[in-house]
Amino acid sequence: MRFTVPQVFSTVAAALWSRRLRAGLTILGITIGVTSMVTISSILLGLRNGVATVFRQLGTENVFITKFDPESTDPMPVQSRRRPMRPEYAEILHQLCPSVEDVSLTIYVPSVWHGRPLTARVRGYEADRIVLSGRSANHYDVAPRDVQSGRTFVSEEDRRAAHVAIIGHQIAETVFPGQDPVGRALTVDGAEFTIVGVFEKAKGGFLGENNQDREIVIPLRTAHLRYPQLAEYLLTARAAPGELKTATEEIREILHRIRRIPADQPDDFGLITADQVIRAFDTLFAIVLAVAVAISSVALVVGGIGVMNVMLIGVTERTAEIGLRKAVGARGLDIVRQFLLEALFLTGIGGLLGSAAAGVAILVIDALLPALSCPLSGWAVLLGFGSSLLVGVFFGVWPAMKASSLDPVVALRYE
Repeated sequence: MRFTVPQVFSTVAAALWSRRLRAGLTILGITIGVTSMVTISSILLGLRNGVATVFRQLGTENVFITKFDPESTDPMPVQSRRRPMRPEYAEILHQLCPSVEDVSLTIYVPSVWHGRPLTARVRGYEADRIVLSGRSANHYDVAPRDVQSGRTFVSEEDRRAAHVAIIGHQIAETVFPGQDPVGRALTVDGAEFTIVGVFEKAKGGFLGENNQDREIVIPLRTAHLRYPQLAEYLLTARAAPGELKTATEEIREILHRIRRIPADQPDDFGLITADQVIRAFDTLFAIVLAVAVAISSVALVVGGIGVMNVMLIGVTERTAEIGLRKAVGARGLDIVRQFLLEALFLTGIGGLLGSAAAGVAILVIDALLPALSCPLSGWAVLLGFGSSLLVGVFFGVWPAMKASSLDPVVALRYE
């Protein structure tokens, strides 16, 4: 006797309904596991996309030149003792590297200077945790950035060390709430600067925050005069379109020459591109994601054990029924299919409810932390739902095989 698919589904639904309390608790365990898996995966993906956006904004055709090399085997204390990048390197690289269109200079002021944190203030308002940097006037030609109001400073202002500044979106909102800061004075670390521009709110970030929004940029020569002790320069070289790899090799060759590094010796500097940083972060992201999924899978395993227990109890309670079905012609494959379907129903319903719950959780997170930007990921939903079905198959096989192996004569006598 063969059972049609509708008959099998009807039998499965009836069997689960007769044990609805146990089935409901099992579904709850699966739901919790899938919810955590999908939610965590979506949050991590949102973080990854935010970080990738930050580095892409810095310029996908740019090479960042510093004495620190993230791919070097030298520990950071050793790298910190390397010779710094010199400001004259910018003009040398521009002149001697055919694939390099322009090179800008940046110098960062430590957040704590002479024992006190840097602050920016106007009367009645103050911003701490600022990022203060000096940049050459051509920097925003090399790495363009949108300005909300005003402008960037020009070469003449850099040459005469003018006290002008461009501020980030968050600084503007903190010290000039509801006002246009352009043309107004801002005191930064005890010196007064006239604001000539305000940057647009930066895209991307980590945990909803982008340091560019807390940035105050002053001309490079102004920074030299204010902080003459600083000597750690970051060079940003813009490659010609499609020439990033060639430009990187040209820069490496020239730096070996001007820093007098033998050709057979490793670099004592770092050449970093946005894609390189994103690939490194993706490697870290994959490891963190794997660990997070493994941890959230514990709830799925617990739910799977619940599925197996429910199914084994069902086999015991329905021994006589199984014997009767076998006596009237049901094959072992039909019995296996029925019990596997019951397991898949339990975990599948849990997977669907878990995916829906994760969607609600993501909406709540977006409402509470809009800057985090972690949309519900389609592949995370597929991962969660697919894992729930896999748990159903894995933990449903043993009860199904046990049911199919029952002797019909013995089963019919079972009380």
